[in-house]
Amino acid sequence: MEQPPANPRMKPMSAILFGSRWLQLPLYLGLIVAQVVYVFHFMVELTHLVQGMVTLSEEHIMLIVLGLIDVVMISNLLIMVIVGGYETFVSRLNLRGHPDEPDWLSHVNANLLKVKLATAIIGISSIHLLKTFINAANLDNKVLIWQTVIHMAFVLSAVAIAYIDKLMSGAAHPPEKH
Repeated sequence: MEQPPANPRMKPMSAILFGSRWLQLPLYLGLIVAQVVYVFHFMVELTHLVQGMVTLSEEHIMLIVLGLIDVVMISNLLIMVIVGGYETFVSRLNLRGHPDEPDWLSHVNANLLKVKLATAIIGISSIHLLKTFINAANLDNKVLIWQTVIHMAFVLSAVAIAYIDKLMSGAAHPPEKH
């Protein structure tokens, strides 16, 4: 059965609703500004590391390096949200065939983006937890316990999101019967 050709003129309400996706553009531009702030923060911390490389203790160097890794991971999270969110919810980027197109972008959807964000948050939480454990001697046991509990909540949430995504993708594509 043939489908009727798509009408290039949408009804006014459909055009308004569909066009409203562009309201997200300022949000993505704001996240790009946040990315610039993180790059500046990274450079400040890197400067502290280089200037103090002779006088800083190994523990302090490790904490600064973990802070730099944390900034990079948050920056990666921002890129995933900016590029993946824009591609999924606003408009296509038309990068097909571009040598710098990220592999994950070709199959990104809202569910995959949620799973990637959840795993990125776990990575960021892991860095914070590692920094806490390195500095454990200076912290209260309650802080250690609560940060571990919060991290485990992130892990369980990510597993639940991935499991739900798997269930949903399985329901969308049931196995073929032979």
